[in-house]
Amino acid sequence: MKFIKQVELGDPSTNKQSFIDVKLKLLCCRYWYLDLWDCHDMVFPFWRIYWNKNNGGQLTLQDKVFEMDSNHIYIISPFTSFSSRFTKNHKYDSGIHVMGKNLTEMHNEAFYESRSLIHFFTHFKLGTPFDNVFPGIFKIELSDYLRERLTYLTNRLKLENHDFKITFNLKLQSFIQELLSNIGPELWKTINIDERVLKAHRYIEANIEKKLSNPELASIANMAPNSFARLFKEEMSITLHNFIQNRKIAKACELFEHHHETIENVSFKLGFSDRYHFSRAFKSVTGVTPATYKAGKYT
Repeated sequence: MKFIKQVELGDPSTNKQSFIDVKLKLLCCRYWYLDLWDCHDMVFPFWRIYWNKNNGGQLTLQDKVFEMDSNHIYIISPFTSFSSRFTKNHKYDSGIHVMGKNLTEMHNEAFYESRSLIHFFTHFKLGTPFDNVFPGIFKIELSDYLRERLTYLTNRLKLENHDFKITFNLKLQSFIQELLSNIGPELWKTINIDERVLKAHRYIEANIEKKLSNPELASIANMAPNSFARLFKEEMSITLHNFIQNRKIAKACELFEHHHETIENVSFKLGFSDRYHFSRAFKSVTGVTPATYKAGKYT
């Protein structure tokens, strides 16, 4: 038996190709009926996809209101400050108030569609540097392919919403990837950031539990601290301090959701001086306290 030369490269050609490594990490995927969806000034450190089967849902980004309809899907990038509302049952002008439950095969969906908001959502991360793109809400028209995928996903979620089989996982991932490919190129400017900033960015992600300083990160980039701080702000449109804080809070959200950590433990693990300092930073980024976030009163 003969082996092809350079088989370890996975490419029989000498023409080098460069691919962008996107690390999609699924956080949740659910299909609910909502009787109340009054959520104000939400900011979360992961991507969100929303679709409503019926009318009545609204998303607000600054002064722009998105009247949601069943022919479009809405993608919300990380650290976007936005609000939501179910217009048929609107009660609160501040805070986060959600009332609903997951739909199952035992529910008469047509009955709930006449009185509630039928709401599909999924949350996910894309890894470095794609979780740090510019904030925004993106409205994507449903193609026949996307609608077919969406029908499959919602039907499966009514049967099972805990332990998903490989087919569901693959179809959900392909659904997300197809949606993201429809966003304009202006969103993806961060893939072209300066290599020195990207190197520091990756170091931050790998050492997020440490107390990271500008001089330490500047030395990794082989730059003077002041010059590095200016370069970072120019490339990322955010100060280094605020960026590190955002990434720590993103990690905190992940620990709360998937490891059931206490607020005290998360505060300690991420290098905050005490719970008060951590809670203040958490609310400044997400708009809610760690206790509210852990309670899961949002979608």
